[in-house]
Amino acid sequence: MIAIIQEIISIILMLIGVLLLMVAGIGVVRMPDIFLRMSAASKASSLGAGCVLLSVAVSAANIAVTVRALAGLLFLLLTAPVAAHMIGRAAYMIGAPLWKGTMVDELKGHYDTRRHTLSGIGAQPSQPRRGTGPLGDNL
Repeated sequence: MIAIIQEIISIILMLIGVLLLMVAGIGVVRMPDIFLRMSAASKASSLGAGCVLLSVAVSAANIAVTVRALAGLLFLLLTAPVAAHMIGRAAYMIGAPLWKGTMVDELKGHYDTRRHTLSGIGAQPSQPRRGTGPLGDNL
């Protein structure tokens, strides 16, 4: 009886994972700019692959397979958001165009392109911040 419940849970997790991976693939093809594509690819594919790995962990009779599946899930959930953030930041730094339907560019005017750092409100992107650092040097 437990084996049947285990298989049903495994099949449900596998189906959810496959559907989420399909949504991620469609999102990558259909989204208009790199930022939306990256969002669709990172979120849906992380959840989809996570459900598939959980399905493997539930259905595996071997503890070694379960531990590997859970370790893979942990690695995926730790690295996918960081990779998506770095891709998005690199795309913004090189000036990738935003979709015309994007309402707000929250980094516009706050990103210093020379130093690749965030600046205060009202700072121009091409001008570095002015001030005194902790050692008394001018920034």
